[in-house]
Amino acid sequence: MSILFDYPNHETLMMGLAKIVAKQLSEVLDTKGKATLAVPGGTTPAPFLERLSLQELDWANVTIMMTDERLQPTDAFRSNFKMVEHYLSQNESSKAKLLPMAGVDEAPDAALKNGTARYVPHLPLDVVVLGMGADMHTASLFPDSDEVHAALSPDAPPLMVMTSASQPEDRITMTAPVLMGAANTHVLITGPEKLAAYIEAEEGEGPAIEAPIRCVLQNNRSTMVHHTLGKAI
Repeated sequence: MSILFDYPNHETLMMGLAKIVAKQLSEVLDTKGKATLAVPGGTTPAPFLERLSLQELDWANVTIMMTDERLQPTDAFRSNFKMVEHYLSQNESSKAKLLPMAGVDEAPDAALKNGTARYVPHLPLDVVVLGMGADMHTASLFPDSDEVHAALSPDAPPLMVMTSASQPEDRITMTAPVLMGAANTHVLITGPEKLAAYIEAEEGEGPAIEAPIRCVLQNNRSTMVHHTLGKAI
C-alpha cells in the first residue's frame, strides 16, 4: 500500500523528505548502531540530497548505496554515483560511507559480480528513496526491458543488469525483492504527469511489468509517496 503526501512547493517537499529520512535513519542508529540508505540518481532528487546532507545524525555509521547505476565510468557525466557523491560527500553527511554500485570502466558481468559483493552485506535496506518515471519505471526497472520480468520475480538476485531500448546505456539495478524488503520506502515525484502515472500504477491491476513501480506501491509494507505540483527550485 502507499500513502500520498502532497506538498505546496519543491522546497517544502525536499526539506520535508530530508527530515523524514534523517529521522528514520536516526531511529535505526539508536536501535542497531548502524544504518543503510539507498538513493536514486537523476536530476529530481538533487535538491533532496543537498538538504539531506545538512541533517545532523551519526553519519559515520550510515552506509549509502545507489538504487541503480548506468554502466559507464563512475566519473562520467550521467553517473548516478557521481551525482550522489557530489551532494552527500559534503556537510554533515561527509562522514557517511558511499558505496558505488559499479566500478570504473567495469564490464557488465564484472560490475554485477563486484556490485553484488559490495551491497549484499548491507542488506536489507533500512531506508530507500526511489524516483519514478512517467512510464512507471523505478530504479532501472524499465517496462521495455527484456530483463524486467525476471527482476520483478520474488526469487530475483539482489542486483541485475538491465537493457532497455529507451535508454542510451545498459544499467545495473536493485531488483524488486531488495526494494520491497526495505524497512522504510519513499517515492519522490514532481509534476502532474508523474502524479497521473502514480495514480495509474497504484490503482491499476495489470501485469507488474507494465508498471514496475507497483512492486513497492502494492507491497505489504507502507510506502510514502512525496509529491508537489509546485515550480522547481
